Amino acid sequence: MHAFSEAFRAELDALLRARRDVRRFRRDPVPEPLLLHLLEQANLAPSVGLSQPWRFIRVQSPKLRAAVATAFEAANAAAASGYEGARAETYKRLKLEGLGQAPEHLLICCETAPAQGHGLGRQTQPQTLRDSVVCAIQILWLAARAEGLGIGWVSILDPQGLREAFDLPPTWEWVAYLCVGWPEAFLDIPELEAEGWEQRRPLADVLERR
Repeated sequence: MHAFSEAFRAELDALLRARRDVRRFRRDPVPEPLLLHLLEQANLAPSVGLSQPWRFIRVQSPKLRAAVATAFEAANAAAASGYEGARAETYKRLKLEGLGQAPEHLLICCETAPAQGHGLGRQTQPQTLRDSVVCAIQILWLAARAEGLGIGWVSILDPQGLREAFDLPPTWEWVAYLCVGWPEAFLDIPELEAEGWEQRRPLADVLERR
């Protein structure tokens, strides 16, 4: 099949527009087969040299989850101190994680020295390994949205401060900590837009010709 139907393309466009960073979750569990299916789809992502450098860690330990929550509180307080005035007040209103509600937590890492792929395509741009992992995360995010699930990327964390707690191998680079679950609701527009933090720019603002 060289092209998909017009109906499929319209649904794909709707999916891309409907994806959200979710921070408010119901506590209903995610069925095991569904979670594994989503990870199988993420595993189909393109990767430099077919290296598949992503490593998925399903975080179920209450101790590890508590460590992440504590790390978020510290990092969030530090981040909040960097804003002043109305921007600081807006920051305080934002809900920036769903750690206490999301039934599933995923830590996604990048294997920075994979034997798989034999180094193809990354001698001059080794960062393409991490880029490949982000591709897998995006596929996971869209696949989850198609199933009615939400994902929230918790980026306000200090990965170095958590490496020891997770006992990560030296060659594993922390890329993303994700909350996964059934959202309370999907917003019509991103929450950061709704709260007045930022607005999405049109294509014309980010496209150049040279």
